[in-house]
Amino acid sequence: MTERQIHLSDPRALRAYAHPTRMKLTGLLRREGPFTATRAAELTGESVASCSYHLRVLAKFGLVEEAEGGHGRQKPWRATARFTDWPGYSDDPAVADAADALTVAVAEDYFRKMTKALETRRELSRDWQEAEQFGDTWVYLTPEELTALGAKVDELLETFADRDTDPALRPDGAQRVSVLRIAFLDREAEAPADNPAPGNDPDPDTAEE
Repeated sequence: MTERQIHLSDPRALRAYAHPTRMKLTGLLRREGPFTATRAAELTGESVASCSYHLRVLAKFGLVEEAEGGHGRQKPWRATARFTDWPGYSDDPAVADAADALTVAVAEDYFRKMTKALETRRELSRDWQEAEQFGDTWVYLTPEELTALGAKVDELLETFADRDTDPALRPDGAQRVSVLRIAFLDREAEAPADNPAPGNDPDPDTAEE
């Protein structure tokens, strides 16, 4: 049975996972696996040899494993977990540097996917175009409150988690939606004291930079 989450803390594993092809392969296995290196090549546009190499690297650090059946390059692989987690803070400089590099790599991948979604959104139905969300919010929080907010969002998203593994639970019209979780301390200059605290701004044309 696939675990819900795998935690990476070894700097070698963090650096290995930061490779764009390996992140793509892991994501594809989670959504569409198990599959072979040959199928991975078809899905990614990489060569079979390249996919086979990257899958072996991922297996070395526990992100994927061999599935039953097949042999050689026709050997299927499967993801070992649905999500990947890594430290947001570490006293070990090697871990901190590798974790930061992975976070940047993931953020760059998010940006690529979001840009593609924006460029192709007119291909969607009106309902989906109006339902998609692009915006930001300012809130004043302590670290403890931000952690608690994240837990509440996790709890809300968990109500839909079973639909990922059981298609029978998906209502008519349900499709896979990427929900990005990004919250960071605003490093820009403080707003003037007489400026009211900003609220939601769902318009992508006027969202805060």
